[in-house]
Amino acid sequence: MTLSIADYKALSQELDPRKLQKTILSLLLKLQNVERGSLWIEQNGMYECVEALGHQSEELKGVKLSPNKKSIVGWVIQNGKMTTAKAGADARHNSQFEDKFKIKSKHILCFPLLLKGKEVYGAVQVIDTSSDGDNLNLAPDYLNMLQEMVDISSLALRNSLEFQKQQRKYAQLRRTLSSLRGKNSIVGKSSSIKKALKLVTNYAATNYPVLVYGESGTGKELFAEEIHAQSSRANKPFLTQNCSAIPENLLESELFGYVKGAFTGANTNKLGLFEAAEGGTVFLDEIGDMDINLQAKVLRVLQESEIKPLGGTETKKIDIRIISATNRKLEEEVRSCRFREDLYYRLNVLPLNLPCLNERKEDIPLLTEYFLAREASYSHMLPKKLDPKAMIAMKTHKWPGNIRELENSVKQFQALVSGDTIYVSDLPRHIGFPIATAENNIPLPEKSGINGLKSEDRVPEDLTTFTWEEMEASYVMKLLEKYKWNVSQAARAAGVNRSTFDSRMKKLGISKQAG
Repeated sequence: MTLSIADYKALSQELDPRKLQKTILSLLLKLQNVERGSLWIEQNGMYECVEALGHQSEELKGVKLSPNKKSIVGWVIQNGKMTTAKAGADARHNSQFEDKFKIKSKHILCFPLLLKGKEVYGAVQVIDTSSDGDNLNLAPDYLNMLQEMVDISSLALRNSLEFQKQQRKYAQLRRTLSSLRGKNSIVGKSSSIKKALKLVTNYAATNYPVLVYGESGTGKELFAEEIHAQSSRANKPFLTQNCSAIPENLLESELFGYVKGAFTGANTNKLGLFEAAEGGTVFLDEIGDMDINLQAKVLRVLQESEIKPLGGTETKKIDIRIISATNRKLEEEVRSCRFREDLYYRLNVLPLNLPCLNERKEDIPLLTEYFLAREASYSHMLPKKLDPKAMIAMKTHKWPGNIRELENSVKQFQALVSGDTIYVSDLPRHIGFPIATAENNIPLPEKSGINGLKSEDRVPEDLTTFTWEEMEASYVMKLLEKYKWNVSQAARAAGVNRSTFDSRMKKLGISKQAG
């Protein structure tokens, strides 16, 4: 029996190693008219059976042989030569693997798997289990033909294994790039972040409500999403609602949904966030800003696991986990009767406190490099690097806007710095040239500045050291930080319309993000 054109195509065109291994073995068994065989690959210092066919073959797959123990496979790999052996009579034969086999080997034929005729990376053997052990065709010309076929198979299999290896690398790179672009990585090695991540893992194993505390810009939503991702609900929805972003009546309809005719304009039924997240997690950001009347309805969701859409008459059972977040001190809100005490205790079952960036300065270089790499990936460029002095300035800055402020600064570097290195002179004035304070013995003006900003919030007296854009960016950032990124309040303090303030923020590359 000889190889057909179809057989050669099967060997040369298959890229899946598992399919190719089975194809090689099947062809050899067919050409030798026997029913048992196995294919072995040398990896991690052992010879591993990656494919086996025939009676009880599943018991052989995955078996590993030590190079130090006798075996036909080991001899062939170590000597790089084809061999035949009579089972039981050949000293090289390791018969212990067949102790549990009902049908024993009688005659073995084994070929090395060669790469370019030199490097041996495995072996393939076919086994005659007939009663007389005389089914194998051992004619020299026939064995030479089989050796040629095995040599072709060896190259094809090695290429297939290398192709699979490169595919894995590509998939890993793709996942890494996706992670960078998805803005979903928690970056940090500080003790406070490690402690928070440990709590994330512990909390993810439960279904209790979590209340995330932290200043604006510390990444509260990111941690909430990580709890969801590590939980048993990971394959279900993770839905977010900022409780301070919309008025009370609209917020209620967003969370609970409504039925047709519930109010003017309700022309169809609308699914609420709680119902849409069935089986998953709802993240309620800035829960401290929620109207107290709506708080009572959220309390019922936590107590009874049921909702009633606006205008509806029947309740619906739901299965969701609620994670909430706030930058307020809810205990004080409870004492001042602006937040329901019963809801507070329901939400605060598992508290998670996030540190401000000023408390984790050792993470600033990591975060800066992460954002630089991410922004560079957007524009398909190599990441910019920070000069050591510039990095010192970054670590010295207080970062009142936390990670959000750092992220916005990196976006400015990406857009405004033309070279591949960012120097101190490229940093915004309030970072590269810190504002004068009593700590460095530079006198400060005694009068309050514009909009009542205190002296420590003010720019230096010599305003001519700033460009107009730097001056405006510094002013906008200070207002946003003072009013905890409430854009409406910042605009009011600046004496301009909200839309005008929004427009200037966009032109300056300053944006508010959840968290």
